[in-house]
Amino acid sequence: MKFTKLSQIRANPENPRRITKADIEKAAKSITEFPQMMKLRPVVVDDTGRALGGNVRYHAMISLGMEEIPEGWVVPADALTEEQKQEFIIKDNSNYGENDWGALANEWSQLPLADWGVKIPEDWLGAVNGIDAPELKSGDREPFIQMTFTLHDTQAVELNAAIFKAKAEGGAQSGVNENSNGNALAFIAEKFNRG
Repeated sequence: MKFTKLSQIRANPENPRRITKADIEKAAKSITEFPQMMKLRPVVVDDTGRALGGNVRYHAMISLGMEEIPEGWVVPADALTEEQKQEFIIKDNSNYGENDWGALANEWSQLPLADWGVKIPEDWLGAVNGIDAPELKSGDREPFIQMTFTLHDTQAVELNAAIFKAKAEGGAQSGVNENSNGNALAFIAEKFNRG
């Protein structure tokens, strides 16, 4: 069966994941800003239209007032047995692996990770609640100093924008280490100190 209307789909009442209003709002924002993602991570339904995977995205489409479903946003999984459907539901809601906080801090921190669904712990760049500060990547040379700054949200936005700009201008590379954020900050400092 081809699903073309949102009214053909229904949420899974046995979905093992709790869905909050904030989750739906984030998913709705994501759909609005990056609709191509829906073709890459569609809602998966059984032959009756029950959502096996993508319940949050389904609720987000409702919150956006959608009636028609763009092609490829919903994929039927009608060839699965009942046992396979149950397995899919559980596995789709399971998180395998853990985040590499060092990699996120070094390579991705200038991006809106929380808006993209990354569950960021409080003070993720510090040693709080048993979370160690991110390590420098292998290949970084001794000696090094690891620094943590506490910034207001607006300052963090400005700093991340400056780091992003410095990286775009080639400031992520250095002969000293492989830490692109540290290299970008050093690049910014060199420009400021020279000027």
